Amino acid sequence: MNLFCGWHDVGLSEEGEWDALEVSAAALKRENMRYDIAFTSCLRRANQTLEVILKELNLTGIPVRQLWRLNERHYGALTGFNKRQMADIYGEEQVQVWRRSFNIPPPAIEPTNPYYHAIKNNPRLRHINEQDFPTTETLETTMERVVPEWTDSIIPEVRAGKRVLVVAHGTSLRGLVKHIQDADIMKFNLPNSIPFIIDFDESMKMVGSIRFLANDETVLKAMEKVASIGGK
Repeated sequence: MNLFCGWHDVGLSEEGEWDALEVSAAALKRENMRYDIAFTSCLRRANQTLEVILKELNLTGIPVRQLWRLNERHYGALTGFNKRQMADIYGEEQVQVWRRSFNIPPPAIEPTNPYYHAIKNNPRLRHINEQDFPTTETLETTMERVVPEWTDSIIPEVRAGKRVLVVAHGTSLRGLVKHIQDADIMKFNLPNSIPFIIDFDESMKMVGSIRFLANDETVLKAMEKVASIGGK
């Protein structure tokens, strides 16, 4: 499908269901990962992924917190459209700037967008204050909502000695990684579905580097796929 999903609340595709089970859950199961609490967004695809993982790890009884600030970045007027189609209209360079830059937003979503009203009226999102409800976002503005949630909701659980699982989205997680290790975000891509582990010391400083639960070749290929505009 290769779409700019953003806040368009689609469920997992067949491929997404396979990835959740055979990539995400399988990798965590191989590592015998255990968790005390899980955080996810308010979007269905993240919740469905988390459900698959917790079922496979026999952890369906742990607390789960759904936080809208962990939602994927809002892609504005690009929402719901094919990435290659948008590149053909706006130019591949412009679309890549919108996708990968830190602070250059795509045009805001308008009521004429076929998904505008479904997003605004989504029961999962109705608790969001009107002034907080975005019409487009950059990585910078996504971080402005994600990082405080990390600081206020997730880090206290880590400080308390909890083993924390976060299941979110490419850009919201990319923003957290930039915050944690100050990565060169224009060049940094998170592979879809491949879990990664970040360890912290007692002062909440990152210990070592990100550890992906896959071999280097698999991770590199997945990163390249994320970076690409892709075909139709």
